[in-house]
Amino acid sequence: MNKKLSNRLGFLAAGLLLATGLHAQQSPVRDTGRAAASSAPPAIHEFSLAQAIDFASKNSVIVKNALLDYQIQEQSNRATTSQALPQVTGTAGFTQYWQVPVTPFLGGQFPGTQAGKIYAFPFGWPYNTNAGVKLTQVLFDGQVFVGLQARRASLDFYQKKEEVTEQMVRVNIYKVYYQLLVAKSQMGQIDANIVNQQALLHSTTEMFKNGFAEQLDVDKSNVQLANLETEKIQLQNSIDNGYLGLKVLIGMPVRDSLALTDSLTDDMLRNDVLSDDYKYSDRRDYQLLTISKTLGEYNVKRYQKAYIPTLSLTASYTENQYWIKFDWTKAQTWYPQSYYGVNLNIPIFDGFYKAANVRQARLQLQQTENNMDSLRNRIDNDVRQSQLQFSSALATLGFQKKNMELAQRVYEQTQKKFQQGLGSNTEITTAFSDERTAQYNYFNALYSAIIARVDYLNAIGKL
Repeated sequence: MNKKLSNRLGFLAAGLLLATGLHAQQSPVRDTGRAAASSAPPAIHEFSLAQAIDFASKNSVIVKNALLDYQIQEQSNRATTSQALPQVTGTAGFTQYWQVPVTPFLGGQFPGTQAGKIYAFPFGWPYNTNAGVKLTQVLFDGQVFVGLQARRASLDFYQKKEEVTEQMVRVNIYKVYYQLLVAKSQMGQIDANIVNQQALLHSTTEMFKNGFAEQLDVDKSNVQLANLETEKIQLQNSIDNGYLGLKVLIGMPVRDSLALTDSLTDDMLRNDVLSDDYKYSDRRDYQLLTISKTLGEYNVKRYQKAYIPTLSLTASYTENQYWIKFDWTKAQTWYPQSYYGVNLNIPIFDGFYKAANVRQARLQLQQTENNMDSLRNRIDNDVRQSQLQFSSALATLGFQKKNMELAQRVYEQTQKKFQQGLGSNTEITTAFSDERTAQYNYFNALYSAIIARVDYLNAIGKL
């Protein structure tokens, strides 16, 4: 059996299942009343590659959480905007003094008081009630205004982050989807081999009955047929695991049925011409870093604005009631109180707190710029490596296809000679083994070419 291809399919499916499971544990999603849906019959899906990607964009947990990050940032922007809008608060209060505050004064200053004696009179009321409204409005605050300017960039950041997540999922969907198509093609080849081997076993058995073959020849044919049946079972198990991995990756319930409608040909692998003409800006991860740099520049600007004075407006209107003996049943006069004011806050010295923030923001911006330099170098490396791998894989695929066709013709000719009594069982067994080896090598080359193509398109930002 082509264990290399089968193991690759199984390992990739298991890896996707594990990765998706870990992400789901790290980013739990609350169930929103879909438990009743579990009693519904399993759905049947027939997906092309484009349909599978579209389904994942709407149902993948990873993608949905990335979209929620964008919506969370939208609400964060609303909170930033609110700082520049009027803030209105209502107040109401009730106060009972157990001991009414007093005001002391020295006697002799007023008629009827004894000089040198300290007098104390209550200054206040035992019961006070009040109700009012207060307005505050920022007139100028540099940090708030920079925050307002950065709102669009922050949304762009999370939107691009969502696109990077979708790109990661898309790459894995491409690989698993095409890998399953390769495995299906290999399954068709194994079925054809089984049919041929059954025909050979029948011919060998008839020749044995007529004395033109030995029991050993019949036994060898039976062994070959049993090996093919075993390979089919193992490959089918790998295909089933691959379908499970694809369902989890795109967010489809495992119990649903999934069929792939696209077909795979050698020609579609050669549609993309290898070229050195690529742009860093086509890569979504580079676009994300570019936006991150813009946010870093806003961050520096925000801390620099902390040196500028801030200006705000305050206005208040309050009404108060005073009681000697508290009684709600008696009407009481309300005494209004109102004011407005303008406040200017001038920073003078804060122990170099603002300077440290500015320096920290600049260092973080420098880190982002360094990451952009590093990413440009990695993109160059990714493109060059994927070009070499894709070119080599296409050449290998061409050689292996010709070799498989040649091995098939050799086997067919050897089979005819054997049926005519002109060849030995050893020759046809060897030819059959060579044909199977050539088939396995071809499918491995086909798989490698598909992966190389996906990696190349991903490297240049065109997937």
